[in-house]
Amino acid sequence: MKIYFWSYRQLILMGVMVLVLFGAGVVTRDWLRPEAEVTGEQVVAQPIYQGNKEEQKMALTVNVDWGEEYIPGMLNALDAYEAKATFFITGRWAKKYPELTKEIATRGHEIGNHGYSHPHPDQISVEKNQQEILATEKEIEQSTKMKTTLFAPPYGEHGANVLKAADSLGYKVILWTVDTVDWDQSRSAEMIYGKVVEKAENGAIVLMHPTDRTLKALPSILQELKKKGYHLVTVSEVLR
Repeated sequence: MKIYFWSYRQLILMGVMVLVLFGAGVVTRDWLRPEAEVTGEQVVAQPIYQGNKEEQKMALTVNVDWGEEYIPGMLNALDAYEAKATFFITGRWAKKYPELTKEIATRGHEIGNHGYSHPHPDQISVEKNQQEILATEKEIEQSTKMKTTLFAPPYGEHGANVLKAADSLGYKVILWTVDTVDWDQSRSAEMIYGKVVEKAENGAIVLMHPTDRTLKALPSILQELKKKGYHLVTVSEVLR
């Protein structure tokens, strides 16, 4: 086996070559993005389903386009167990409930982007997806003075148009590890609790919605996950 030793001068020359190739477009910033995938014309970042598996942390997410009557109770439950969550809010909801949007942020939770009008993003163009994201970003920023950087596409749709739109605006596309399917009225609080607790693992991202059954299950979920040693954090933190 041969062992090669590089001189300081050689290392400098290699660095210069990389910079030259970068400037020529041969090497791009996407070359350093392992989560990116080449899709014909360009490199596009892929959806994120799970966070850091090395730490005992989980992220609860709440997709919000309705159910505002359950948000205060969910915030109280999270506070009671010193847990944080990420609320993915639609622009039309943020516009209708600016004070509640502000309260979510004020109480230390993260707010993400869920599009403006909750369309099927796979059925609209890149440009329309960009408009949905930007319009929501504007509404949330007006209420919270914070810019969103995470995008949870409605219905979990993540086709090429969705990924290109989000990537072009600097957003990470967030999906989930565990889906409670709590929007389904046949799902009881016990079923929601069981799904989360049974599927709990390091770095898990849990998808929820503001429903009466979710609100009923939430305290027990938080209590059990805490007992198991999990720290309930925002999506941004679980990705670190």
